Amino acid sequence: MLAAIHQLHYLPWLRYFEKLARADVFVALDDVQYTKNGFQNRNKIKHADGWGYLTVPVKARLGQRLDQTEIAGVKGWGRKHARALRFSYSRAPYFPRYGPGLLAFYERPWRLLNDLNWELLQYLCSALGIATRLVRSSELPVTGESTDRLIEICRAVGADAYYTGAFALESYLDPRRFREAGIRLLAQRWRCPSYRQLFPGVGFLPDLSVVDLLFNEGPRAREILRRGAAALPVGETERTQEYRWDAVA
Repeated sequence: MLAAIHQLHYLPWLRYFEKLARADVFVALDDVQYTKNGFQNRNKIKHADGWGYLTVPVKARLGQRLDQTEIAGVKGWGRKHARALRFSYSRAPYFPRYGPGLLAFYERPWRLLNDLNWELLQYLCSALGIATRLVRSSELPVTGESTDRLIEICRAVGADAYYTGAFALESYLDPRRFREAGIRLLAQRWRCPSYRQLFPGVGFLPDLSVVDLLFNEGPRAREILRRGAAALPVGETERTQEYRWDAVA
């Protein structure tokens, strides 16, 4: 069984959903530290002048966990996001099919960022036809940090293989610990696939929120996601943080 693990993000980008779609179980890290100016509360959409952020306003303090992060009482942020999505995508071929369901989220009175992101994640998986099992890390009896925590999560969900992003592999993940735990390690090699976009005058923009792909390609979106990545088995050397690509899985 293949597991993927990632923080809960707001309207995540394509490579996030490629990991999710390839895995048998996806664990959303909903109890890690909140990161200011990250993607837990914002993401990119395309408009006539290029791209722009949609940012959910939050109440943040130093050392705050993601599950403690409240949406700030800024009046009208939901209406602003809904208006921006309509403005950017109302002419997209599949906005009439998926837009109303997404825009309905902005009519609800959200208090916690996690709750908004979790509900959006489930909606987007359904719209994309992704049937991967979704689990929240806060529901699992795991402790530890960094690589050890990832291994504990894999064991808790019954996974014998883990699908990681390249950034984690390059920055902190220890391949040796996975080998010692008997868990096969695969890494995502990503190149954003091309697909139909609005506003051709500004050119193709990669790695936007997945809603850009969904509204433009509809039922083909999941197939297009899979074109963007290969899952490569990770080998190791004597040095923990060095790795090599073995072969395409």
